[in-house]
Amino acid sequence: MAEKAILYDSSKCTACRGCQVACKQWWGLPGETTTQRGTYENPPDLSADTWVKIKFKEISNGNGGVEWIFTRRSCMHCTDAACIRVCPTGALYHDPSGVVAYNKDLCSGCGYCVEFCPFDVPRAKGNNLTGIRKIDKCGLCGDRIGNGLTPACVKTCPSGALVFGDQSGLVDVGNKRVQELKSTYPDAYLYGEKELGGLHVMYVLTQTPDVHGLPAHPDVPAAAIATDDILPPLAYALTGLAVVGLGINYLVARANANKEAEAKAKK
Repeated sequence: MAEKAILYDSSKCTACRGCQVACKQWWGLPGETTTQRGTYENPPDLSADTWVKIKFKEISNGNGGVEWIFTRRSCMHCTDAACIRVCPTGALYHDPSGVVAYNKDLCSGCGYCVEFCPFDVPRAKGNNLTGIRKIDKCGLCGDRIGNGLTPACVKTCPSGALVFGDQSGLVDVGNKRVQELKSTYPDAYLYGEKELGGLHVMYVLTQTPDVHGLPAHPDVPAAAIATDDILPPLAYALTGLAVVGLGINYLVARANANKEAEAKAKK
């Protein structure tokens, strides 16, 4: 299967937030109680129940007025994904389409993905004191892709700001669009073509990444790389200790059983 991706064109986004609603509807995610904060942007951030949101920002247009900047917030589905590197249970992994997929049943709620994601995306839900919690994030509608459908957010977008297709083809579409925008937006940029080995959610930006609230040079934290090197051997070591422990328990239990049998025989 060719690797798939979403291309988000911020110049076409109207911030209707239909993508937010479609995501919740498809996945059965509950609504969140929000308050009037002087902006139409709600909820204020991603959460375990909100996997996609549109961020609003006002900037000066250079003529004494302001211009709206809209940015999609969700999992970026990195090729070099820090969350996959640090996940100790294999709950996070790349599927054949290149998407960072998630098996919630395997999630231990450790929170390493929350800590190390360079885009601050995964969110935890549960009780931190008891440790009973799970992580949630966008899975790029892997169930829909697997059945030949587009992700729910893309299907509902009325302005064409979201496009779904083969990653390589969308790179060409994105670069072409950036060249079209250069005369009006000199800082127009295709974000995600090269970042972290290539993102499976790419952005046509009208401004520099930092203006859109994105890291200009995202990278996998050094601690995540170290963790990636340490966790597998540690996991194998712990598994080995567990096996040894079970073996010792078995031998002790067997010896006790033999002693009891011998004692009964003498009687």
